[in-house]
Amino acid sequence: MSVNLKMIPTILVKNLIRIPFFIFSFLFPVDQKKVTFASYRSGKIEGNLLCIYNEFIKREDSYKYHFLFKKFNSSISGKITYVIHMIKVSYLLATSRFFIIDDFYFPVYAIKPREGTDIVQLWHAAGAFKKFGLSTIDKPFGPSKAYLKHVKIHSNYTRVYVSSSNVVEFYAEAFDMDSSQIYPFGIPRTDFFFKENVKEEAKRKFDRIFPEFQDKKFILYAPTFRGSSHYQNEFLPPLNIPFLKEQLGNEYCLLINLHPYMKAGLMIEEDTKDFAIKLEGQLTIEELLVISDILVTDYSSVIFDYSLLCRPIAFFAPDLEEYIAERDFYFDFRRFIPGPLFTDTESLAGWIVEKDFDESLVSEFRGFFFNHFDGKSSKRIVNHLLGMPANQNN
Repeated sequence: MSVNLKMIPTILVKNLIRIPFFIFSFLFPVDQKKVTFASYRSGKIEGNLLCIYNEFIKREDSYKYHFLFKKFNSSISGKITYVIHMIKVSYLLATSRFFIIDDFYFPVYAIKPREGTDIVQLWHAAGAFKKFGLSTIDKPFGPSKAYLKHVKIHSNYTRVYVSSSNVVEFYAEAFDMDSSQIYPFGIPRTDFFFKENVKEEAKRKFDRIFPEFQDKKFILYAPTFRGSSHYQNEFLPPLNIPFLKEQLGNEYCLLINLHPYMKAGLMIEEDTKDFAIKLEGQLTIEELLVISDILVTDYSSVIFDYSLLCRPIAFFAPDLEEYIAERDFYFDFRRFIPGPLFTDTESLAGWIVEKDFDESLVSEFRGFFFNHFDGKSSKRIVNHLLGMPANQNN
């Protein structure tokens, strides 16, 4: 009985989407020139979705574009505006030719898509690393079988675009899809890394904002999300930042960039503010990657993007066994990672001081998880959506 009671809010939201969707489907045809971009990840279009939108508008002025970017707010007023937003979502789901998302998006799973609508998943993470979607059923991080009786998550996608043919099978499992609907055409946002002068431009931008650090090398610390849905667990970084400053502060600056859903639990102490910076959206993650000399992470899929630069990566993961129990990986973590694994700050600092780097591991990793190294992923995907050969020049 308790399980049923817990599902009541989910069932109510599901019907809040399905009923208007049914009405709009009866009243309006699918508009063959309507493209909708939607995400919970941000309040504005960015990342893969922005790259695809920019590619669309370069060549197609006849399409009409709509944008659904709204983070959920659990306050009373937030819930009221969410209801209104869901009605708008239902209308656009019912009438769009392309409905393009980059993450879990509940409304897509609540309806039966109309013929003539493509629901396109541009998954925000490159490669395949942490298990996600239906690969995590009954894991603490994942959906329960009881929940899936009411909501088949990651259903209804008609096309999914990924970085490499070597990861297609994992996305097929995670989304319960036929692999023929999953296309290894690349990750749109990685086109950024193949443009001219991007490092110089990003560095100039950083120097304007943080002039006191312009002569330093950069260590980017980018840990993965902790928590469930849009609600994070409090995150206190396991790094000993004062010790890192003592060992590396003359040469390096530590850039801390948290997952978009992570906000609480991290404060930079006064005596380390001349060494560590917590970024709050001043630069995009792509800009941070191109200016960074070393990446330190735990389980973040940002390693795939960074591997395109063939620079050193270290893994700082003192809670590895707990994370495996909670979520697990598609590969054996210790054999899979393209850099050393550390569980204490002293060892990590020693590796950086000694510059004990092996970029060949990163290069091999890059070759396995990407089919293309040409900066044309967005072009391939839009070509495919428009019915053109993926590699046709425009």
